[in-house]
Amino acid sequence: MIESPAAFVALLLLLAGVFPTVAARYPARVFEVLPPIVLSYAASTALAMAGCWRSTPEIDAVRSAILTHLLPALVFLLLVRCDLRAVVALGPRILLAAFCSTVSILAGIVVAWMLWRWWLPADGWRVLASIGATWVGGTANLVAVSRAIDAEPDVVSLALLTDTICYTAWVLFLFASVPFARRFNQWAGATPADDVSGHAHPAAATGRLVPGDVLVWLGIGLVVGTLAAAAAQRMPPMASFTPTSWTLILATAAGCAAALTPLARLPGSDSVASALLAVVIVTMASQANLAGLGRAPVFVAAGFTVLAFHAAAMVAAAKLLRLDLGLCSVASLANVGGVGSAPILAAAHSRALVPVGILLGLLGYVIGTAAGLGLAALLPALGSGGQ
Repeated sequence: MIESPAAFVALLLLLAGVFPTVAARYPARVFEVLPPIVLSYAASTALAMAGCWRSTPEIDAVRSAILTHLLPALVFLLLVRCDLRAVVALGPRILLAAFCSTVSILAGIVVAWMLWRWWLPADGWRVLASIGATWVGGTANLVAVSRAIDAEPDVVSLALLTDTICYTAWVLFLFASVPFARRFNQWAGATPADDVSGHAHPAAATGRLVPGDVLVWLGIGLVVGTLAAAAAQRMPPMASFTPTSWTLILATAAGCAAALTPLARLPGSDSVASALLAVVIVTMASQANLAGLGRAPVFVAAGFTVLAFHAAAMVAAAKLLRLDLGLCSVASLANVGGVGSAPILAAAHSRALVPVGILLGLLGYVIGTAAGLGLAALLPALGSGGQ
């Protein structure tokens, strides 16, 4: 049993790195169904349940320090490549599709809560708010929101499990719909988006990545996180915004601002962000228990309810606004799947949509945390869970 904080951190780093490394060097179909970040979370949870470490004051302090200092840095680094000028340059048609996708997901969360809340636990809104954050943004937004609303470890487990199951089914559905694009576009009266991206492209780093770049980005991220935490203490108190919430919002703003500077062209920010995300995930899992996983089926049902509402709303928007299937699908997966999967689906429809998938995925990182916090404030006001 591990009792040393140093040994505890060493094991967390190993768990954070082993699955992404194996997936990169030995691609396998299992990683398409279970992403490395989910496997890292599951492994850390299993070791915690097996009693591989003891929850001593020293280990608890190390765990708290990791989450407190790395999470704002992670949020900042994720957004350094998101140049909002490039997003605006996508044009009104693409932004309209993205808007419809995001709003329909958020509305679907509200609908699912109203339909399923009698079968959900009293704090089920925390799970749905976390799911809303990741389905607008990504896993980092889920972690940020769950941390900001003081969610218990089993809440994160339920949110990740629901996300994985529903996301996998949704990706398969969207790829299966590609052959029907021409028929759908004729029904909707839409012109295929073969060249809608214009000159908008995600910010690209220049130069070769060197070890110093990693250290510079890590240092910048930690400094920004520290400054954001200090500034959050001076922000006006609000019912739904804790100092942690303000810290994450300020880190988001700082990342968007940095993306407009030459700093965005320094390589390494995405690599450091991916590493920090893995560390934060396994750290949260290290205190997890499986007591709440018996409630997973009802949350999975709620998740599919969200996606069903989202699909119906996107079909209606396509017909009303004459949006083609490729654009609607990419906008949807940019939300639900994020920047990693949206470009792949985009290429299946049209190579011109690839930069659109990347930029919309990055845009989700910008608004995902705020969207999740908004849901966390709204859902309890609509009524409590039934259990």
